[in-house]
Amino acid sequence: MRKLLLLSLLACVGYASAQVAVTYDDEAQWKAYDDFNNAFLDKTRNIYKADTKQPNADHRGNGYRDNDVSGCAAAIWCQAIMYDMVINAYNRAILEGDRTRANKYKKLHNSIYNGEKAHYVNFDFDNPNTNNGWFVYDDIMWWTCALARAYEAFGSSIYLNYSEKSFCRVWYGSETVGDDGSYADPARFPGASGGGMFWEWQPIAHANPHKAGDFRSACINFPTVIAACLLHRLVPEGRTPPTEARPTRQTKEWYLEKAKEIYAWADGILVRKTTSGGMALGQVADGIHGSGPEYTDHLYNQATYIGASCLLYLLTHEQAYLTNAQRGANYVMNRMCTSKILKYENGYEQGIYTAIYAQYMKLLIYDCGLSDTWVNRYMEHIRRNIQKAYTNMDTTRGIQKGNFAQATASTDVVESYGASGMPALMLMFPARDMDATPIESVNEDECNIPSDVYTPDGRLVMRDATEEQVHELDSGLYIFQRKKILVK
Repeated sequence: MRKLLLLSLLACVGYASAQVAVTYDDEAQWKAYDDFNNAFLDKTRNIYKADTKQPNADHRGNGYRDNDVSGCAAAIWCQAIMYDMVINAYNRAILEGDRTRANKYKKLHNSIYNGEKAHYVNFDFDNPNTNNGWFVYDDIMWWTCALARAYEAFGSSIYLNYSEKSFCRVWYGSETVGDDGSYADPARFPGASGGGMFWEWQPIAHANPHKAGDFRSACINFPTVIAACLLHRLVPEGRTPPTEARPTRQTKEWYLEKAKEIYAWADGILVRKTTSGGMALGQVADGIHGSGPEYTDHLYNQATYIGASCLLYLLTHEQAYLTNAQRGANYVMNRMCTSKILKYENGYEQGIYTAIYAQYMKLLIYDCGLSDTWVNRYMEHIRRNIQKAYTNMDTTRGIQKGNFAQATASTDVVESYGASGMPALMLMFPARDMDATPIESVNEDECNIPSDVYTPDGRLVMRDATEEQVHELDSGLYIFQRKKILVK
């Protein structure tokens, strides 16, 4: 009889006493996300402000830390991460069968999507305007990922179209701007100069061709892998390969091929593979300019390495990818925490890193079939950090500044970047799961309880279905027993 590895979030639940007492519940988690939006979302423009001192989100700027309170918006790439959060809120509401909240966050999503699109030059990825346009490759690729997730959640082809256009603009370059694309094609850049993705083009408005030694950063390479994996999963089969020099979409097979190629380069060049000399497996370098990789720890690089590895594991079932994902996560827990709490990075925009980490740790813990020992280990890490943030939040505004180890006072100026960390983690890791232990081996027939089937946008498809009946449905993505089921 087939066995299933089940997390407590799913149909069968086992409980054990938590090592860290959890003082919040699911309602407190929803409130934390709503409080984040109340503090930072410009209700007129429907994009996010840089900090609590900004009257609105009007233009690019670093905000209060540069004594600028003229209406600074959060950075363009960080807006994509905050946009991910409303998608995650909607997905969680759907999985929990909470139609009221699902409708609320679908409406909020639509407002934020329209606001972001209007502010950022109508998602014209060839427009290099330095106030509200696109002038760094990774800024675009974060949006590629977010728009792919929007398509997966809501099903509108417009999200997929923009996701593919943005991916191809990064890969092939822009005729308008004149850049030759982020892809460091080994056919053009032989030897160590080739492979992976370049981080930027210069000059911004009229680019020169890339040259050997230009920066190839983790923050473009691993998000590119993630985006390619998502697009491989989402685009239809049977497309004819494009023949134009700068296509706006590609085939299903092409996306997976490129995901594997970029991952192989980035994993081989930017990730530590030895423990000698006090080094640690799974450390991700910030990038490489032409000599050796530059090892500076940043949580978002670890996070996207985890995410890229998990997605390729789920697509290929090759164990090496999952091993790498765990090495990346273990490095964070062992080397990037103080007293088991995530170290806070206080540079411009760096507070957003925890929200990115939340996105991909959930993928590792919930989707990759880890043993209960590893799930418990990672869940304890997540539990401890959420609880510390919750304990140290400003209860008046319901926000936490991002340094989980420090209390947030009601008088503190708080940036949206750091404040995203606590609600992002909470959206991904429901309070009800914090005291639960996965059951390693459960007979499938013990958990195959008839349940309703929904589409990802909340439409009821079938009542009281069995798993066998779900797999007889038309091809597509369904929600069944609070799991996503892909029927092929």
